[in-house]
Amino acid sequence: MTLDVKDLGRSPGTMRTLKEHVPAPSELGVALIGVREGSPVDLDLRLEAVHEGILVSGTARVDVSGECGRCLDPIEYSLDVDVQELFSYEGAQPSEGEDDEEQRRVEHDSIDLEPVLRDAVVTMLPFQPVCREDCPGLCPECGIRLADEPGHHHEVVDPRWSALADLIRPDRHSDE
Repeated sequence: MTLDVKDLGRSPGTMRTLKEHVPAPSELGVALIGVREGSPVDLDLRLEAVHEGILVSGTARVDVSGECGRCLDPIEYSLDVDVQELFSYEGAQPSEGEDDEEQRRVEHDSIDLEPVLRDAVVTMLPFQPVCREDCPGLCPECGIRLADEPGHHHEVVDPRWSALADLIRPDRHSDE
């Protein structure tokens, strides 16, 4: 996802727009949800030369897929994320309060959008994705989907009372 920005030069005020479909990079997501590698990413960006470097702003649309963190059903939807990043010219001083490591750079008249896209998309993904807000999930005892059987439950005996439960077993007296 490297873009050539030679045409923008170092002339503040120079601008161009970019509307492009690019394949998604690998590992664009978190454990339960993300963007499939190679799926289309629709970029609608504006690249603008400023004194410090190249300002990239706009939106990216991705198709998100994964599974519900409660019931493990598949989840799929489109996500629009805002992108805004300043790529500094080589040799430029970092902005106040910003490390040199955090600063994106224009290198050999090109910029790499992959880390910017990764930061924008991954921060918008839910940490615990759910298929719907009121998803009841799975039964912790047997794993049945609770949405299919809303009244489902198990008789759970407190282990502290298990010795007393043995006293009322009908087959207990036949053993003695």
